[in-house]
Amino acid sequence: MLILSIDTSTTVCSVALHKDGQVLACYELFAEKSSSGMLTTLIQNGVQHTGHELAQLDAVAVAKGPGSYTGLRIGVSTAKGLCYALDKPMIAVNTLEAMARQISGQWRVVGGHSTHQSINPSTHPTLFCPMLDARRMEVYAAVYDADGREVMPTTAVIVDEHSFAEVLAEQPVLFFGNGAAKCEPVLGQHPNARFLNALVQPSARTVGELAARAYAEGRFEDVAAFEPFYLKDFMGTKPKKAVV
Repeated sequence: MLILSIDTSTTVCSVALHKDGQVLACYELFAEKSSSGMLTTLIQNGVQHTGHELAQLDAVAVAKGPGSYTGLRIGVSTAKGLCYALDKPMIAVNTLEAMARQISGQWRVVGGHSTHQSINPSTHPTLFCPMLDARRMEVYAAVYDADGREVMPTTAVIVDEHSFAEVLAEQPVLFFGNGAAKCEPVLGQHPNARFLNALVQPSARTVGELAARAYAEGRFEDVAAFEPFYLKDFMGTKPKKAVV
């Protein structure tokens, strides 16, 4: 089972190649506007440098969103093009779910201490809330437990002191991602709110891990009909009126 995974949900452009669920290669670019110019190059490198060819792929996976409107269009369009050209199935993975896997998969408590160095070992979160910045005081967020089960569905949240009240009332929640910084001044005083010191960005590595499970379960998308998970309508600037 050879799966190529793509994530262009944010300004980070990443590509990974997994065989039987194990990562063979992962290329990431942390640069503004890198997705459109470098994505095909990363795909070629990831496949060729591992001694494979595109024709050997069993499926193509893509982070479906939420995230950058333009980035998601680029990633999904590229994945669709590969699937059509190679006659391969397409797998779509929620960007926030893949982010949560980065953290929940690393979270272990050994002898009362966390093995993740960036987390305060005195209190251990049982829920994980990945966040992506969505302008102003809004974030795209979801909540998962340590086994990856969805506790709160993907939602566009306008952050205030009442946000996430239900989940915070029950147990500790770890907030992370590039949207978490704007939430910490508002929610940071809550006794159950935890904030990760390190920035977690979306990555094709964990998209591929989740895609391997989807492939085994036969969860494929209709390539022709599939659309990115934008979550909300694109908000562009209003055109200026012409001066007559």
